[in-house]
Amino acid sequence: MMDTIARTGSFAAAARAMGKVPSALTYSVRQLEEALDVLLFDRRSRQAELTAAGQELLVEGRRLLQEMDAVANRVRRVATGWESELTIAIDDAVARRALFDLMEAFYQLPVDDTPDADGAIAKGPPTRLKLRVEVLSGTWEALLSGQADLAIGTSAQPPGSSVFCELLGDMEMVFCVAPHHPLARHDGPLSAATISQHRIIAVADSARSLAPMTVGVMPGQEVLTVPSMATKLEGLMRGLGCGSLPVSMVRRHVEAGRLLQLPTFQEKRVFPMHYAWRNTGQPPAKALSWWLGQLQSAATRRSLLEQHEGLLL
Repeated sequence: MMDTIARTGSFAAAARAMGKVPSALTYSVRQLEEALDVLLFDRRSRQAELTAAGQELLVEGRRLLQEMDAVANRVRRVATGWESELTIAIDDAVARRALFDLMEAFYQLPVDDTPDADGAIAKGPPTRLKLRVEVLSGTWEALLSGQADLAIGTSAQPPGSSVFCELLGDMEMVFCVAPHHPLARHDGPLSAATISQHRIIAVADSARSLAPMTVGVMPGQEVLTVPSMATKLEGLMRGLGCGSLPVSMVRRHVEAGRLLQLPTFQEKRVFPMHYAWRNTGQPPAKALSWWLGQLQSAATRRSLLEQHEGLLL
């Protein structure tokens, strides 16, 4: 009603546009003014001129109407089988660039040809994506606790858990130090005893309930614990310690001379990575089904393990 009066410039014109008599429109406006205890229109003018309060109500009212339409459209689309929200937990070693490529493709999905209230065609699923980054056991914990619907980059399936688990691929880890680190001057493969004499940089397991994991730390070795792979990479390049990272994450730094890749007593270290989702007894809804379909692609799985260049969060 306020919008029509403002657009037509008079109560009479607005009444004709809305199919009402002018007195009914005048009465409705007066009721609204009494409810808000403000004047919405300047009665001294022959035209229906909004007061400052009336202008504010019109602006905010238009916004609220648009939001109401958007919510109604979203609810109708969710009713077609799309989840309202999908939470994806990824291990910190998963390549972000590949993950963002998948999210971009997801948002571009043609879902509905029904126009909204403004005549625009809704594009993309109504599902809100929520991304959380975990480390080691934290990825499993997010899934098993119900805080995530899909986990990417997990270890092998926990025994007895009600989840589906598929192989993502193998991730090779390499031992690195900065060129000015003491171990850079060592000849031949590094023994466990030699490595243990130097500080190692380790990423903290993000699990809170499950038993946290520790990888690569020798008994009695000094440890610098950091919250992420990116922080660990920065620490390695500054010479604050030694440690292992995915080969695809450090390749460009090794090629540029910012890091040295050193052989160790463990030779080649390869860790199988998996992706998993909960077994609810029901077929996955549309958003989760799409993500599982993408993960069936060998190229997609490989990119999630290797495409670290160009984007590191």
